[in-house]
Amino acid sequence: MKKYSHLVGFAALVLALLGLTAWQKEASDWSYVSYHDVRIKMPFKKEGLSVRQAAAHLLNRFTFGAKPNQVDEVVQQGLENWLTQQLDATLPEDSLNQKLEAYPAVTMSVSEIAVKYPVDGQVIRMIKKEGFYPDDSVAKLAPKDYQNVIDSFMRLKVLHHQSELVKQIISQKVIRSAFSNNQLQEVLTSFWFNHFNITLNKNECVNHAIPYERDVLRKHAMGKFEDLLLSTAKSPAMLAYLDNYRSVANEYNSTEDGMNKLRDMYTQVEQLKLKGDTGKTYKALTGKIKNAQNVQGLNENYAREIMELHTLGVDGGYTQTDVTNAAKVFTGWTIFPLNDYIGSQYIKKLYEKSKEEKLLTEGYVRDSCFFFAQNRHDKTEKVVLGTVFPANGGFNEGLQLIHLLAHHPSTAKFIARKLAVRFVSDNPPASLIDKMAATFTKSDGDIRQVLITMVNAKEFWNSNALREKTKSPFELVISTVRSLDAKVELPFQLFIWSQKMGEKIYHYLAPTGFPDKGLYWINTGSLLSRMNFGIAVANQQIAGLKYSLVLLNHNHEPESPLAALETYSKLLLPERDVTATIQRLSPLISDPEIGKKIATIAAKSTNNALPPEPPTTMGSSNDMMMMGEMSPSEKPKEKKNTVSPSMNTPSLAVGGKPNNKMLSQIVGIIIGSPEFQRR
Repeated sequence: MKKYSHLVGFAALVLALLGLTAWQKEASDWSYVSYHDVRIKMPFKKEGLSVRQAAAHLLNRFTFGAKPNQVDEVVQQGLENWLTQQLDATLPEDSLNQKLEAYPAVTMSVSEIAVKYPVDGQVIRMIKKEGFYPDDSVAKLAPKDYQNVIDSFMRLKVLHHQSELVKQIISQKVIRSAFSNNQLQEVLTSFWFNHFNITLNKNECVNHAIPYERDVLRKHAMGKFEDLLLSTAKSPAMLAYLDNYRSVANEYNSTEDGMNKLRDMYTQVEQLKLKGDTGKTYKALTGKIKNAQNVQGLNENYAREIMELHTLGVDGGYTQTDVTNAAKVFTGWTIFPLNDYIGSQYIKKLYEKSKEEKLLTEGYVRDSCFFFAQNRHDKTEKVVLGTVFPANGGFNEGLQLIHLLAHHPSTAKFIARKLAVRFVSDNPPASLIDKMAATFTKSDGDIRQVLITMVNAKEFWNSNALREKTKSPFELVISTVRSLDAKVELPFQLFIWSQKMGEKIYHYLAPTGFPDKGLYWINTGSLLSRMNFGIAVANQQIAGLKYSLVLLNHNHEPESPLAALETYSKLLLPERDVTATIQRLSPLISDPEIGKKIATIAAKSTNNALPPEPPTTMGSSNDMMMMGEMSPSEKPKEKKNTVSPSMNTPSLAVGGKPNNKMLSQIVGIIIGSPEFQRR
């Protein structure tokens, strides 16, 4: 098993590199610029960073990865001016919009999406209604014939399966993340999607996902937190995901008087049946009983998550009684029917039977696909977090509670911490969180100002925060595209690779969203999968991903594999001291079979169906044996800090230059290396 020694040595270095790298400091002054009367002052020089290092750090934190020569562009523009543009998020997106034309759903409303991308059951009802099939026996057909009838009808009506919609949702995300000029807006959109998570695994959410991300999260990504919170609360995506659209005040289940009424109705119906009277009174009573049975009652899912995950945090000071009363506040917050096939027909008929003006005076509220059903709202007095909500408060109770939660001190601390974890480090200093929380409170939850406070703080620029964050699989995929300045013709292929490495975007089941800490993503199998991804990218084995390694180096070919390793390390790891990286990676470029070995071991070591679990220890002997399939006694000795080109240089093409295969392998190893995994 000694043939795996280079890989095992690399594995040990992978795990060792999960520590932090210190940088030398150089004393200098602050840097200032004003943003809408809020002063941006980046103290990076006082923390020992050069302007180029600071530019690279900004790009690592506020984009999905630096593009070639982008550090030069940021330095030339001025770091503060670049950040100001990103905070404004008004850079032109002509090229991006042209790419997005391939995905028509990105501009559609929820109702348009529901019409164009129906589920099979909806199509069957349409087929029956329009008499497309001669009788009502479509469901009795053999599976193949059943699908043929559906497909034929959909072609006739120019409709598309929901699987096509899911592909568009995912593909547009890849394209936006890789090619948007307003990178900070896209990074924050992903952050807020994770914070206010929904999943496409729940069918009711599929139609709503694009408008949710576009009109709720991206629109409010850098605005006031209360506006963002309210928009998510009213979004059909969130209402469906956490089942609040089913939550109603059910007097027949929750009060003694209600249960007595239901028993009386059952008794009256039985008496009428005995008399043989099934007329008007009988039908009215059976209708009321049916409605009572269909009422779902109180659902606490959303009330719990808005406090635990969206605002206060698990230790935010609320009780189970607060959750129950908050759930009562949000009763009646539901979804307006999308069409004749999707949604509560009761609500649709109610709205059509009554004039809109009359409903509004009675306390009903409609805002696009959001609907507040006054007759399904709990009208009793509630107390949440010590605040009394008087009886009969209606829709305004929800607005009042959202305002209360958005301005709670626990929310300020909770959101500040989550932002600091995303943009600074897995364990941000309490001093930084306190500064950001104070700005959150003072600015009425202005997310832009909180970010400025963060970037103004010395903790953001401290050497302990540099490259401390580990890229998630999706971030790794997108940063690779950006680093190589690649063209993406089949974005769904990149999603498949992200899924292989453990991050199936839009499909995380729990309302927590994906964890935002490196330990969740890094274990033996995931590291091998990441290296496998790097090799696949470099060997042009990902369909639809195109780039030129020679063009990336301004059409210059390195003189040797070692020179190629140095050149492309500097290109792909801008403003980093790559000396140690070159020393660690040099042994790997001598093994022409490294890609096959990594792919083989990764296939054995990685469970692609589930996200990777955080390891209990990093760099254990068990990890070593798994990665190298060898005994501890065969573990290679630690190499010295010097590299001998003569010992580690593989066969060269004519003239001593690396051939295309060798160059691809070198770039793949860099992409799969621990240093590239950091941002």
